[in-house]
Amino acid sequence: MTTTPEGNGAVVDAAFCERVGKVIAVHLAYRSRAEQRGRTPAFPSYFMKATSSLATSGGTVERPAGTELLAFEGEIALVIGTAARRVSPEAGWNHVGWVTASNDLGLYDIKHADKGSNVRSKSGDGFTPLGPALLPAADVDPRNLRLRTWVNGEIAQDATTEDLIFDFGLIVADLSQQMTLHPGDVILTGTPAGSSVVVPGDVVEVQVDDVASSRSTGRLATTVTAGAEGFAAFGNPTKVTDADRIDAFGTADAAGVDAPLTGAAALTAAVREKLLSVATATISGALRKRGLNNVAIEGLNATKGTRKVIGVARTLRYVPNREDLFKTHGGGYNAQKRVMDSLAPGEILVMEARGETGSATLGDILALRSQVAGAEAIITDGGVRDLSAVAELDIPLFHNGAHPAVLGRKHVPWSVDETIGCGGTTVQPGDIIVADADGILVIPPALAAEIADETVEQERRDAFVFAHVQKGNKIDGLFPMNKQWLEKYHAWVEAGADLGTL
Repeated sequence: MTTTPEGNGAVVDAAFCERVGKVIAVHLAYRSRAEQRGRTPAFPSYFMKATSSLATSGGTVERPAGTELLAFEGEIALVIGTAARRVSPEAGWNHVGWVTASNDLGLYDIKHADKGSNVRSKSGDGFTPLGPALLPAADVDPRNLRLRTWVNGEIAQDATTEDLIFDFGLIVADLSQQMTLHPGDVILTGTPAGSSVVVPGDVVEVQVDDVASSRSTGRLATTVTAGAEGFAAFGNPTKVTDADRIDAFGTADAAGVDAPLTGAAALTAAVREKLLSVATATISGALRKRGLNNVAIEGLNATKGTRKVIGVARTLRYVPNREDLFKTHGGGYNAQKRVMDSLAPGEILVMEARGETGSATLGDILALRSQVAGAEAIITDGGVRDLSAVAELDIPLFHNGAHPAVLGRKHVPWSVDETIGCGGTTVQPGDIIVADADGILVIPPALAAEIADETVEQERRDAFVFAHVQKGNKIDGLFPMNKQWLEKYHAWVEAGADLGTL
């Protein structure tokens, strides 16, 4: 480390980079980025970057030949000052020696081959520039740091640490549970919204400022260059999907591709109205025509009889009770309470309880909380406590029977908004759920619009057939309709499809 003439202390130079022991990066840490990704983690998660990816300000980073998705991520980097092992979140910040700017560059073209590790996509030479100045942690307020990123002089990211989901002390403490953090280790603390793709010739600059003291790291500058070499045939080839482009650019619009249909986007007002107007059996038939035979949640009772509900799935998973795990996950503001507090209008909470009826998965207070939050319904393949009180609430509940015992007898509330199994089928967050006493169906969002159109047409045909059977016509040739009956049907539709005219 050397001293800057401006008096900001140490700077990142080649000698500093050589002394770094390990580089650890946080996946998602800013709320703005989590909103782009469509998920907010309950706990931080991490990946490692090679120390050979470290670089100093003013350098270059190469985009390999034949690739297109090199993305920048302006971040605040923490440099450990004193060793940390099993420290508390309150003490975590005390082990940080310095703060600086970083750019967590990544190549999305090869990300698929990493299988979640980010080894190649994030560890290319020059993919982790740091600096220029190292601000002493004791002189800055970690709750009031400003992070900015410029591309070719235009601001691309501007956020403060007030937007963090996890504060720095918690991140240090969490990592120290499993490994000793040594002086000189670097933690990249995540990027806010605004990260995107850069091309050869672009200059990316990142700066971190302490708002109160006006101390600054100065601008960390990196120039993108075009590489002459690409990936050789003896390794995994590069592969780019629209999902990769959306992740790299930050949004579908920026990537120039159509956004994938999520439950909320797929369940438009028109689709909702159509699906509510048709029988559950008709929807089931349309799904079966597409080869989807295992999309029914089976064996449950309904508190609201034949009242039909429709909504977008949120999920909660219970695992079998284990006393030590219940101590860590069952009490306090656990996954069960968190998901019910986060429910919104248009959503249906679906719970995986493994069909276990020997304990309740919720009671009247949590059911009421879900109702007040605006949820459309609750579905559980486990038991329910306070069933008579829950049944009197307005929110429909689909359940596997009553039981007076609470969670700890059979269940540990474990995870939220992950793929689960309920009543014999798989449910993913964002799936569209249609439910009444006749059945509970899971509709993949991408199929919702065509299923809605098809079932409305099928119901109209069924009404036509029913009316003619009621008038005494024989089934033969009418159900299903032959050519002659189809001609009569189409003429009836063209005339206005009024049952009174049949």
